[in-house]
Amino acid sequence: MLHVEAIYWIVGAFLLVAAFMDARIGRWSAAAFWAVIAVPFFFGDAILDAMKEGTRWPAQAVGIGLVALGVLAARGKLRMHEDSREAQAERRGEAARLGNKLFVPALAIPLATVALVLSAPYFRWNATPLIDASQATLISLGIACLVALAIGLRVVRAPLSQGLVEGRRLLDALGWAALLPMVLATLGSVFAATGVGDAIAAIVGAVIPADSRLACLAAFALGMVVFTVIMGNAFAAFPVMMAGVGLPLLVLRHHANPAVLGSIGMLTGYCGTLLTPMAANFNIVPAVLLELPDQYGVIRAQWPTALILLAVNCMLLWMLVFR
Repeated sequence: MLHVEAIYWIVGAFLLVAAFMDARIGRWSAAAFWAVIAVPFFFGDAILDAMKEGTRWPAQAVGIGLVALGVLAARGKLRMHEDSREAQAERRGEAARLGNKLFVPALAIPLATVALVLSAPYFRWNATPLIDASQATLISLGIACLVALAIGLRVVRAPLSQGLVEGRRLLDALGWAALLPMVLATLGSVFAATGVGDAIAAIVGAVIPADSRLACLAAFALGMVVFTVIMGNAFAAFPVMMAGVGLPLLVLRHHANPAVLGSIGMLTGYCGTLLTPMAANFNIVPAVLLELPDQYGVIRAQWPTALILLAVNCMLLWMLVFR
């Protein structure tokens, strides 16, 4: 059976390759940064098992690694220098030659992921499933990325080594921002475990009339947007707002439909994603990759859309959640 750990090992191996490539050209800060990040991908389960058994040094080692990442990022030497004009001209010429074929690998990732997730229950060897059902989405995404890599190499007619070189160049172009999605994704569970949801419930109950459906719904919708802006991730904001407002006030007190509240509530949170630089993988990374003169240009272009979507989602919540 294929487990998600295999995908983690592949990611860790790529990070080590990137670290080795950076070390070869004297980019020691970047090499150390990617090497430190690779360690949890290889030994994450072993670290968790040791911590569950009461061994303290793995947690301390992880803490030291986090401090090291902060120091390396603060030095400002992670991002690589701009390519020469000759290299930029060569890439533009190759892009013009390939045209829309460049989008094929990118489109292959979501299409292959959906296909694998839907067909995973049918992948069996005798009675044994080939893909771990508990992590089918992550495993399918990892396989889809490998499929997209193969398609990309075929489209541009390049060897695997060139794919690794360009992957390392992209990773260095992103710098520390490549780590933000992983870090921000953990905030929701951390906040929920530390009682932030209960604190929000107490504050909302003291500020707004808890007997008012409209007031509670507005607090939930706006809270999803605000927390997403702060944390950069609607997935991080969702458990906090559901624990603080959604479940105690809307579902239990006003008998809201939890399925509708959850689905449209997440869409409402995504409106905050369009407004915040904390969502670096959506708003800052594209500006870096496209070499925009304004690093906040993506946010400036999409904030009107975010506000329109917010208004539409609020109306949908009011019309559907209490039916």
